[in-house]
Amino acid sequence: MDDSDQSPRPPERGLYDASFEHDACGVGFLAHLKGIASHDLIDRSLLALERMTHRGATGAESESGDGAGLLLQIPDALFRDECAAGRLLSPDDGHALAELPAAGQYGVGLFLSAPDRQGAALARMIFAMVVRQEGQRLLGWRRVPTDSACIGLQRVRWSR
Repeated sequence: MDDSDQSPRPPERGLYDASFEHDACGVGFLAHLKGIASHDLIDRSLLALERMTHRGATGAESESGDGAGLLLQIPDALFRDECAAGRLLSPDDGHALAELPAAGQYGVGLFLSAPDRQGAALARMIFAMVVRQEGQRLLGWRRVPTDSACIGLQRVRWSR
């Protein structure tokens, strides 16, 4: 294929590099060019996500957002507030975590576990084992507030 077969590309500037141009529908990338974090950027990212209706962006259950998500910077201030409020718990004794390492010196993971106590305890144990196998140290746990009111609404509608 010669250059005449390709559509014209925008000029390179900022972070844009035409050599990375390819088909990637269903994927979006938003960032502040100066690296400034803001809630506005999250709002814009959610709007972009809402407008993607294919390649897994709505998943099997459009009401809950199954199959869709955002990758974003760890909100260090949020985790420091959660730690200060005693909502980050030590994996060793279940007591409130005293402090977090410096920003950028820790990671955050999310997993869904079984709703029963025994299943959840087993899931936490397996997760902790994997963290150790990866050469990392598990700092603590945080129960994420959830609202499951919309889960299953699409299935209920389909069954009617």
